[in-house]
Order: sequence, then C-alpha cells, then structure tokens
Amino acid sequence: MARDLESLRNIGIIAHIDAGKTTVTERMLYVSGAKHRAGGVDSGTTETDDDPEEQERGITIYSACVTFRWKDSIINLLDTPGHVDFTAEVERCLRVLDGAVVVFSAREGVEAQSETVWRQADKYEVPRIVFINKLDREGADFYRVLEEIGPRLNANPVAIQIPVGMGPPHVKEPFKGVIDLIDMQLLSFSRDDDGKQILAGPIPDELLEDAQSWRDLMLESLYGINNEMMELALEEQPIPPDLIRRALREGCIARQIQPVLCGSALHGMGVQPVLDAVGYYLPCPLDRPPVAGVDPKHRDKVITRKPSADEPFCALVFKILPAKTGDLYWIRVYSGTLDSNSRVYNPNRDVKENVAQLWQIHATKKERQGQLQKLECGDIACAIGPRHSITGDTLCDTRAHIELPSIQFAQTVLSMAIEPENTTERKKLAEVLDMLKRQDPTFNAKENEESGQTLIFGMGELHLDVIKHRLTRDFNLNVKFYKPRVNYRETIGAKSTVVGQCNKQIGAVQMFARVKVALEPLEDRSADVIVLDQLFGEGALPDELKSVVLQELRERAKGGGVIGSFPLTGIRISLIGGEMREVGSDEVAFRMAANDAFDAGLQAGSPTLLEPVMRLDIVTPDDYMGEIVGDLQQRRATIESTESRGVMTAVIAYAPLKELFGYSSAIRSLSQGRASCSMEPHGYQPAPAEDAQGFGM
Repeated sequence: MARDLESLRNIGIIAHIDAGKTTVTERMLYVSGAKHRAGGVDSGTTETDDDPEEQERGITIYSACVTFRWKDSIINLLDTPGHVDFTAEVERCLRVLDGAVVVFSAREGVEAQSETVWRQADKYEVPRIVFINKLDREGADFYRVLEEIGPRLNANPVAIQIPVGMGPPHVKEPFKGVIDLIDMQLLSFSRDDDGKQILAGPIPDELLEDAQSWRDLMLESLYGINNEMMELALEEQPIPPDLIRRALREGCIARQIQPVLCGSALHGMGVQPVLDAVGYYLPCPLDRPPVAGVDPKHRDKVITRKPSADEPFCALVFKILPAKTGDLYWIRVYSGTLDSNSRVYNPNRDVKENVAQLWQIHATKKERQGQLQKLECGDIACAIGPRHSITGDTLCDTRAHIELPSIQFAQTVLSMAIEPENTTERKKLAEVLDMLKRQDPTFNAKENEESGQTLIFGMGELHLDVIKHRLTRDFNLNVKFYKPRVNYRETIGAKSTVVGQCNKQIGAVQMFARVKVALEPLEDRSADVIVLDQLFGEGALPDELKSVVLQELRERAKGGGVIGSFPLTGIRISLIGGEMREVGSDEVAFRMAANDAFDAGLQAGSPTLLEPVMRLDIVTPDDYMGEIVGDLQQRRATIESTESRGVMTAVIAYAPLKELFGYSSAIRSLSQGRASCSMEPHGYQPAPAEDAQGFGM
C-alpha cells in the first residue's frame, strides 16, 4: 500500500455529544463519493455507528475508522464518541492522530465535553481546525461561539468563513451559505442533492463591508506567522490566496491558530470546504515531529523514529476488537514497513508476536475491509495474529527495539455487582468479561470469591448500562444485576511516622527486623501512591534488604485501605530508617516489618474516605433556574459559576457522584425536558463521616 505521505491525512472528528460529529463524517463520505447516499443518525443508517446499541440510542459509543479520497488527499478518519463515559475512545484516537476537526454546535457552543476533548488534543499536541455546525437551528449564533472558543479553551481561533444568515428557514434571515474570506466569494449549497453541488458566486454588496472587515481580522492574525505576508501588507500589495493558505497551514501545524469554518452538516452545507481545509491546513505524517520512545533495556536512553520507510518498523496498538477468528488489533505505523506473515516484538510484554494478516479498516466491520500485504509509515490499519498485546503497547522490529509512550486512561468511578445464575454461566461470563476488558481499557471486572458475585467497573451509568445490555443481548447471558455503587478511595488526613518490626521466634531462630516509615498526604488526592527511598547514612540497610522493604510497601500500596479496603490514593510513603541483627534478619523478617509499618502508618495517619466528585455543566432556560439550583443544593453541590448564553443560562457546579444517580432524568423532569446536563469526573473529596461509619470506621 505505497502512499505519498504528503497526501495522507490521519484525522479525527471530536466534539461534545450531539454536536454533529457522526453527521459530519457521514456527509464527508457522501460528498467524497465513498457513499452513494448519506445515512442519518436518527434512522440508524450511518456508516460509523454500526453497533445496535449505537443505533438504538442515536449516539456514538465506539470509535470507528473510515478511509476515503478527497481530491489529492487520502484521509484516514476516526469518528469518536462525545459522551464523557466513552472518553477513552477519544483518548486513544488522539494518541495516534496527526490532526483533528473539532465540531461545535452553533446553538450550544462550547460545552463540558468540548473542553475535555480540547484538553486531550492539547495533551497530544494535535493541530486542529474548527467547524461550527448546526447554523440552521433555532438560536444558532456563530459569533457567540467564536468568542467563547478563545477564553474557554485557551485557543486562538481564526475565522476563515462567516455565515450568511443564521437559523431555520422560517426566521427573518435564515442560514443560506457561507462567505469564504480567503477567495472572497459566496458559497451556497444545493438542497436538491444534499449539498453535494457547491455554488460559488460574488459576495452581495450589502455583505461586502462586513466580509472585508472579517478578512482584515484574519490577515492580521497571520502577519506574525508569515513574513512574506507582512511585507506585502506593509507595501499595501494584495495578498494572494495561496499565500494565505500557506500561512494558515504554518500556524495550524504549529498549533498557534485554529482555522474556523461553519455550516450545517445535516443539510450538507459547508462540508466540502471542511474537507478542503483538512487537505490545506492539517498535517501529513511528515509534518509531525519524529516519534520518541525509550530503549526497553535502558529506559533512560531516548530513541526517535522518523516517518520514513527506511527507518526500523514501529507502531502503536490503540484499539482491540475481539473476534472469534482472531482479535483485530488497530495499529498506527510511525516508521518503517510491516508485511503480512511477519514477526514483530512487543517490548511492553517482552514477547514476539505473529502478524498473520493486515486489513484496511472500514468502520468497525472486518468483513467490509480490503486485505493488505504491506503497511508503511503513517498508515492506520488492522493486524490479525498478535495474542499478548494490549491497548497502548508498542510493536517494533525484532532487531531494533523501541518502546513508545503508552496511553493513560482515567480511573473508573462506578461499579455494579453482577451474579451468574449457575456454574455454566459463570464460566461463560468470565470469558466474556475478559474479552470486554481487552476491548475497553476503562472497563474492569473482579470476582468476589466469598459472595460469588462479580464487580464490574465503569466510567458512569451509561457505560455500565451499555455493558449490561451487551452481556444480556449480545452474549445471551443469564445474569442478575444489582444497583450501581460509587467507587470510593482511601487516603490519610495527617502525616505519621511509625516503626514496624518483626520479633518472632520461628523454630530455633529469633527473627528480627525493624523499619521506620513516614506517611504523608499529597495535595493531589487522586494521585497514585508514591514510595520513596529516603534511607541514607546511619541506619542504612543492605541494598537487597532495602529493596525487599520498598517492594513490599509498593505491593501493599496497590491493595486496599483500612476503612473498606478501597484503593489507596494521594499518599507519599518514605522509608527513613532500618535496623537489623547479624542473625535472624532476613528477607522474610523485613517483609513482615514493612507490612507492620504500613498498617500502623495508615492507622496513625487519620484514615480518610474519599468520594468521587463530578463537574456538572448545566444549560437551562431562565424559568427553571430556581428549581435546578435548589435541587443541586440538596445534592451537596457547590455552584462555581453561572453565565447567560442568549436565552439560556449555563451553570457550572461540582457534586458528589453518590448524589447524582438518575440526575439526567431528574433535570428533565425539573425543566419539562428543556434543560440539558453534561458531567465528567473532577477529582475526589472527603466523604461525609456517616459514609465512613457505614464501612465500620
């Protein structure tokens, strides 16, 4: 599959739920000729939402990949979910993409999940363009959304289009088309063929002055990026469109600006210019810096790989789809080439893997892909054959090892107990859960041998609800489900310094070990437990015994606390002292002393139960503000801010997850269905004393 890397675009469509990502994807496929008819989200006929759960709910749950051609560009496009419960799908896609199209609703503007996906794109340094969608809706306001993007997202949006009219056909000035500020022309779209035909014409006289002022703003934002443009401006010479596009590309790839386009994807208005912008402004693999990793055997040694077929092969596994015929491993190739029927090395697992087949990805359906014989750098494709790799693992040349940075996912906040009805179902359930864990890195399951129940862990109510439906509908399991419960954490509230010891007679040997440990709470309560070696000078232990103590402390830190055996978080543990004798001070003795110190340190450090807190972004008509605020106060919420968004009011609040079960239904009831709410994990705070007492403290 030899490809000109300059023509290749690996992009994602990211946005808040209901901003229109899947519709944008569907229209791109249609106008590019990859589909003969545009599907609809409401009718369940879109190419990328092919799962029954997605079609039933009308939302994207699983990221999907489609490949198509637009003019001179070959585009690998990943459509991602917008709901926060499935944010891991966005995380893993952004990890491997070169650019992104961020979609905003012209009515709702910058919403909670918009901020989340923007931060994720910042984290992976992904250049992006912006598409303000739904300009044909009631209450649409392009200029308000444009003003929100900068301050709320710490961004630098540059409008390269402005709309002609806004709103549905019945308003005084409905949305009719867009003005291209680069070529200074009016673009309108035929409704007869769902916007496939684009009509370019002169800008009407009454709109020309406004368009010229917006063009001047666009050019001013580019003078600092391109010196040639600056010189032409100083000489009062006209600036050619190709030079403007070159400056926009430079600024976009450097993440200094984000070109902004607009339209209505539902009616096919403005989609072709977005595809043009993907080719013009978003980077090809050659525009991205060389990928950096480490030598797996010398982890302080940094290794880089350029996007070249001449470099050794390396790729990242970013998604796994379990299948009876062999799991499908979605990979992004960063350097070198990969042939089918070849061997690769996985440094994360220290194993060699077979790659039996290579397939082009089409949505999530293998049966509609094309089989490939070879992959080159920049490609996103599917491999069949590996058995031990998991999401985030590196695959590389067996003779030139490199380990790329993995993908970090958020911690789960909810769990639910499930129970199989018989032994046969138990075995089948274990196999299915193992498969689901391979597919979804934010899903986990643990069996409680005492109760016979299995706990499944997810990112929210919707996430667990989807898992529940899959177990019963897709896998026909007879399983009892119990109410979801909050995933608490434990930490300490105060610093403690303790001595743990082993002083036991075992047979004829008097065992002895003594260790001194300091525990202190971290400011970030959600941070991992840190174990440090602070044992120097007098009282220092031999390296082998010190290693045993540190290892035991780290193992204990992975276990539960003393309140309800919940995972520990936000603690720094320092080994500061040790004592041994010539006889009886062996590894076993020091493991026992480390355990004793760990338990004593937790008890002396004021054990604290932490509950997860969610950030709420509520948008409501003013008439229902009183009821919604009163309800939030009853849920122990803290209101951070309120702001007017046209005829609506936006409320930012923080509330314990425990108080938010069923909140989406409650807010619909309070507002007669007119308010909306998004929530995302924010962190942890001390739980009420009665909650801790409920666990025996």
